[in-house]
Amino acid sequence: MRKSAEGFRVATELEPEDGRKRYRAGALADFPEGHHEVVVVGARQIGVFNIKGTLYALPNICPHQTGPVCEAKRVTGTLTADGDHKPQWVYDNEVVQCPWHGLEYHVPTGQCLAYEHIKIRRYRVEVSGDDVILRM
Repeated sequence: MRKSAEGFRVATELEPEDGRKRYRAGALADFPEGHHEVVVVGARQIGVFNIKGTLYALPNICPHQTGPVCEAKRVTGTLTADGDHKPQWVYDNEVVQCPWHGLEYHVPTGQCLAYEHIKIRRYRVEVSGDDVILRM
């Protein structure tokens, strides 16, 4: 496995399919449940997350002020309040927090939890045999 100058895994470009670029991010075993890491894909940095057995890929750029959102140390949940202002823990192990300003994003949807008009785009992730494939 090749590493970038920043120490991130570098994806391998594959033959395009249906007019879309494809990259091998690594083996499925490289992304165990609860794990996330940044992978360099061409000129992009993409965070690959295994949330409860499902893989997600988000750009490593917080839409707020371009912080490295996918470099967060851990994926957690968040507190919210119901209509009676009772706190509730939601999205357990599905929320990443930008290390620069603390904005939280729901990884499966890319939705910012504080501002509904902010959303991180998502990339398509597939498992083919033992390979994790990102489609651009």
